[in-house]
Amino acid sequence: MENMRILIVDDERSIVEMLEKMLMKEGFTSVMKAYSAEEALTKIHAYTFDFIVLDVMLPDGNGFDLGPKIREKSSAHILYLTAKTSDFDVLTGFAVGGDDYVTKPFNPLEIVARLKAVQRRMPASRIEDKPFTSTHDFGHFKVNEISKELIVRDQTVSCPALVYRLLLFLCKHPNQVFTKSELFDAVWGMDHIVDDNTIMVHIRRIRERIEPDPSRPQFLITIRGLGYKLVKAARE
Repeated sequence: MENMRILIVDDERSIVEMLEKMLMKEGFTSVMKAYSAEEALTKIHAYTFDFIVLDVMLPDGNGFDLGPKIREKSSAHILYLTAKTSDFDVLTGFAVGGDDYVTKPFNPLEIVARLKAVQRRMPASRIEDKPFTSTHDFGHFKVNEISKELIVRDQTVSCPALVYRLLLFLCKHPNQVFTKSELFDAVWGMDHIVDDNTIMVHIRRIRERIEPDPSRPQFLITIRGLGYKLVKAARE
């Protein structure tokens, strides 16, 4: 289940938090959140998702209008959340790219059940979008997803859980720039208050392990004013 990538889009934070907790409890660890149409599109352009829970009524737009824009970038299964129950509204959701719908109020276990049903029908190629690679090889270091090991110059290096999860996330998205907030959301996966120092500490811990010279990083690079990216080829 951990490979299933899920986006929850709803401006009601209580609903988002409830769904996130339920999904995490059921073993779905790759859960991201958006509270507006604009934020949802930003995440859809930056990440690949397999399942999107999309509220129809958003503060800056309509979920039905957002559907076709999502379809331009993603083939994810779209489940609409709606308080509207007329046949016209349901048919509109399907017409604009939706795959399923649930009416509010709803039982979060119903979302979980539908997600699991979709997952059972999805081929591995759809879930991963590309062949699964157990080892992320950056030359100087490697990260093995199966053994959960960081290997630097053929030596296994100890790596605390959150440091490993952050490094693995960056390895899965090489050469992409992420803000501190995006890293926090992707790795911690909960509604914490984003603490810049937390991210900086973990970035430093990664550099201490993977960089030949942590004070002059070649792999995990700071993009001033934007965030961080992990590059495949070390800078000269």
